[in-house]
Amino acid sequence: MNSEVFVTCALTGAGDTAGKSPHVPVTPEEIARDALDAAAAGAAIVHIHVRDPKSGQASRDVALYRDVVDRIRASNTDLILNLTGGMGGDLWFDLGETAELSSNSDFVGPLERVQHTIELCPEIGSLDCGSMNFGEMVYATTPNILREILKAYRESMVRPEIEVFELGHIEIARMLIDEGLIDSPPLFQLCLGVAHGAPATPDAMKAMRDSLPPGSIWAGFGVGRMQMPMVAQAVLLGGHVRVGLEDNLYLEKGVLATNAALVEKAVALVRAMGARTLSAGETRELLNLRRAGKATSVASA
Repeated sequence: MNSEVFVTCALTGAGDTAGKSPHVPVTPEEIARDALDAAAAGAAIVHIHVRDPKSGQASRDVALYRDVVDRIRASNTDLILNLTGGMGGDLWFDLGETAELSSNSDFVGPLERVQHTIELCPEIGSLDCGSMNFGEMVYATTPNILREILKAYRESMVRPEIEVFELGHIEIARMLIDEGLIDSPPLFQLCLGVAHGAPATPDAMKAMRDSLPPGSIWAGFGVGRMQMPMVAQAVLLGGHVRVGLEDNLYLEKGVLATNAALVEKAVALVRAMGARTLSAGETRELLNLRRAGKATSVASA
């Protein structure tokens, strides 16, 4: 069991959820406000996507990311920022006599996927470490794409958070670690319950935990109603936790959540288990992250 746990809040994600709850933040102002509220509730890290303010759909617009980051940093310089690196790999297909890419597809090269991270230099950038079916959409990435993203992260002094959705993704990560592209100890996020990935079950989380390289720092989450059970499971297995509206819209059955309320519930659960939650400063020290805005090394602890 982990007795000292950091909490990440995934604020808005890229899914089609903005119309399903009025609490899903859409504009840069709303996303930044939710980040600050999550921090006040006990989150040490916020995981950030942005959305088009007019349509509510996911966006890769660097200006929107800059607006969010600037708003957060104007009020809080301690909160750890984790910008997504998972946009730009979406393949949708129109299936007729021949299979053709749909206009909904969004597939770009590695540096374009993380341009916002290169320019804004947050402490952490996520890395979706392998391809996978997400429902009827294919998220596509290759080892060479991952290599280029990791090189860009290293040059920008951004620590990669390795998001893994199934055991094969951990094997890719191990290869990249062996190639010297990821410093030790690596930071993993175990992503459970996404359609066609690893299920949000105790056995699946343990299997993934057991497959990680020795000494890894890891967190885990479950989507939907399995969010809080996977908080408890991660703590029991020695990990850290993630909650937020990217992964789950409900506080309990029939009650729509806010990001802050999900963080508060996770913090209460962690503490009820006899553990304590780490502050942003303590998490920064654990992960050996630079101070916000300072160009110092983020080499491994």
